Order: sequence, then C-alpha cells, then structure tokens
Amino acid sequence: MKEIHHWIDGKEYTGTSGRFSDVFNPATGEVQAKLSLATKAELDHAVDRAAIAQVKWGATNPQRRARVMMEFVRLINRDMDTLAEALSSEHGKTFPDAKGDIQRGLEVIEFCIGAPHLLKGEFTDSAGPGIDMYSMRQPLGVVAGITPFNFPAMIPLWKMGPALSAGNAMILKPSERDPSVPLMLAGLLQEAGLPDGVLQVVNGDKDSVDAILDNPVIQAVGFVGSTPIAQYIYERAAATGKRAQCFGGAKNHMIIMPDADLDQAADALVGAGYGAAGERCMAISVAVPVGDKTADALIERLVPRIEKLKVGPWTAGNDVDYGPVVTKAAKENILRLVQSGIDQGAELVVDGRDFNLQGYEDGFFVGPHLFDRVTPDMDIYRKEIFGPVLSTIRAKSYEEAIGLAMDHEYGNGTAIYTRDGDTARDFASRINIGMVGINVPIPVPLAYHTFGGWKKSGFGDLNQHGPDAFRFYTRTKTVTARWPSGIKEGGEFNFRAMD
Repeated sequence: MKEIHHWIDGKEYTGTSGRFSDVFNPATGEVQAKLSLATKAELDHAVDRAAIAQVKWGATNPQRRARVMMEFVRLINRDMDTLAEALSSEHGKTFPDAKGDIQRGLEVIEFCIGAPHLLKGEFTDSAGPGIDMYSMRQPLGVVAGITPFNFPAMIPLWKMGPALSAGNAMILKPSERDPSVPLMLAGLLQEAGLPDGVLQVVNGDKDSVDAILDNPVIQAVGFVGSTPIAQYIYERAAATGKRAQCFGGAKNHMIIMPDADLDQAADALVGAGYGAAGERCMAISVAVPVGDKTADALIERLVPRIEKLKVGPWTAGNDVDYGPVVTKAAKENILRLVQSGIDQGAELVVDGRDFNLQGYEDGFFVGPHLFDRVTPDMDIYRKEIFGPVLSTIRAKSYEEAIGLAMDHEYGNGTAIYTRDGDTARDFASRINIGMVGINVPIPVPLAYHTFGGWKKSGFGDLNQHGPDAFRFYTRTKTVTARWPSGIKEGGEFNFRAMD
C-alpha cells in the first residue's frame, strides 16, 4: 500500500506518528493510499525550520521572488495533465474539471508575478521641514494555510502564491482526503527555485490544526471549509493574536425573473448545480423562479437536461458531466438530506436515490436530484448539502425572491437572470452577499479581484487573492525621516536639538 508523507525542507519527510488516514479512490470505494498524520512535534519542527528559511527569503527582493512564480507557472503548465490525473483519482472530479481546478489556481500565481508592484509603499516628501514620510509593506514571517478537499489545487495555490510572493514562509495543511496534488506543487516550487523550508506541507487532522493555531511563531492563518470549523479557527486564531481569513459554507441562490431567457437559465442551473457533483462552495443549490408561470416553464426545461446528465468515473472520458462525491460519509449525508426533503413535504421531481453505476457499485456516486416547492423551513433549504441536489423555491415577486437570499444565514455567492437593467442594478446594489452574478451563474472573480463571502460564509476582514491577499500577508511600517539640509563644513561633536 502506497504511503504519503510530508514535505519539509525541500524533500519528502517520513512521518513518525504511526497514525495514518485512508485516501480513497471515490469511483471504486477502495483505499488507494495511507496518509501519515503529523504529530505536534513534527508540525512545530516544520515551523521552526520555516522561520529560519523565511529570513533570507523575506530579504530577497520582490522581483527575484516573482521570477520563482514565473517559473512555477511554466512548470504547472508543463505538468498540467499529470497534476489533473492525480487530482481526479483522489477527488473524483472529471478530468476537464480537474484541469479547471488547477487553471483557476494557476491564474492567481500569474497575478503574483506582479508582486513587486503590489508591494510598493507610499511616499510623501517634505511632510515637514526637511522631513519625508514613507511606508513599507513587509512580510509577516511564517503563515499557515488550511485547505479543503473540494479544490485540492486551486485553494492551496490561492494561499501559497500571495503568501510566498510577499516574502513569507508557509505551512500548508491540505485536506487528508486528496493530499497528493499539494505535495506535487511543493515539488514544482522547489524546481522553480523556491529555497528549502520556505514552503512546508504537513499532513494531519484536527491535532495538526490545533497545533497550527497554538504555535506562537505562526502569524496568520487562512482557511477554507465548513462554517463551524471556519468560525472555530477564526475565534481561536484571534485569541492567540493571529490574523485569520476563514471561509465557510454556502447556500447560493439564483433568481430567475419572468423576462429571463429560460433556456439560458436552465443550462446555467444544470452546470452550476451539478458540476463537480455539487461539491463547490459557489455551486447554485437554490433556484428561485419569480411567479408560478416562470417556475413551471423552468422545471419543464430542467427535467430533461438533468435526466441526460452522464455520471461516471473520470476515466470514462471527457463527456462525463460529474463524478463521485469524495467519501462514503458524504454520500450518506446527501441521501439523508434528500430523504428529509421528502419527509418535510418538498416535491422530488428528479429522483436520483436509486442511481447505480454498473462496475462501480462500491463507489461514492450520487444521482442528480431536483426538488420543487421547497420552503424556507426545510432542512434542504437551510443546510449546505454539498451534493448534486438542486432545490426550487417559488417566489411570488422580485421582492420576495431577493428577501430569501438576503435572509439566509450564508452569503457566499448569488446570481440573477434577467433582461432588465434596472432589476439587475438594484439586485447588485442591495444584495448582502459577497459575490454577485448577473446572467452569470458562478460569479467567481478573476485573480486580480478578490474572492470572499459575507455573513456566515466568511470570517475576517480581508478576502482571498487579488490586492486583499497582499494586504493580508503583509504589515505596514511607516517611517518618518529627517536629514540635515545644506552643506556643512567640518565636524560637529554635539547633538543638535530638534526644532
């Protein structure tokens, strides 16, 4: 059985804890590897070594650091297919979706090549008589990233790119469920010229998370995962004086107005709701058609599209629409929530409970589900399902529809489909949600903007990637300088009082 260990000081580091976690092939349900889980002592060792390596890396000029990122981009493109295959085999994503996962992370690394510009400070000459003032953006030191299973390439790249480009060292704790790609990326960074010890990949479970939060050397923590854990990490990090940006769950609504192109809206809902088996924090999981006529016409279009979805392993070809969910426990939780929707009175229009893929009976596949006539009190509406389940809640008016999205405790992403500019502008202005799509179903910002949700979807003041990331991973130092002016003759041997 293959064993997966850690990456410390530029090479594989064999763990000594004797504790292991199973890494599954989600398509077959078989254990394909054993992952070594770090001890607190091993994590602390990685931090101590990173702190030593960071001093020289932080003193390296930003342009030289950017050149490492430039070479990293080339190497990721070179190994794109190899990375995607490893990602698909552990997560279960289709091959095109795995490449998309890597590509959206790669775009952030491309943005980080511009770090010298982003790290520039401000300067004021002659702030007073002979006095200049200027600010410097300096690295925090050692920072940590705790990343989720659903984007095992993208989110680690979102974390490591800005952190390293800003001159920090990073401790990365990826998900135990699909750890191989983060380790492969660490190897590529070393090949790109990153000094040993500047990026340490330490695999672990809650014990490692708590060790990160308790370690006094670590100055900041970035997290993506469920809301309860995001809130836990945020509060515990704050209690120990660390910066934290923690992103949690979501329940993303898409409002469909009566004037919308319903074929376009239906296509968007199918892709946004069922892509990656619904295991996306930006997936659309709630459709909100305005008016019964709109709802009936939308359901009529959705059903045949959903019934045609091809579910299968990533090895079945690029025409597979989505693959298995990541674990057996995830599958069981999805089906439990589906049953709760039935029990609480929702209408199950497309029933995927009996889905079975010949030859993959032990895999973690879940058929597509579509609910209609969902109400706000139902579990399938209140909770994040994280699976291929789309709920339809009918609204009588635009005001009722926007109110549903605004009243929900999550505020990650939302979208509206309409042909009316006034409605679109009103929606974008009023909605209390962090990322908004207008005729765009999954409004994930490009790398030079920032990604972040509101309400219980996000904890912390600064978002991921874009300019916010460089603000998060640096601190500002302001210098006030005064130099004697004029030409002096001879030496002076006394201190002059300041005027």
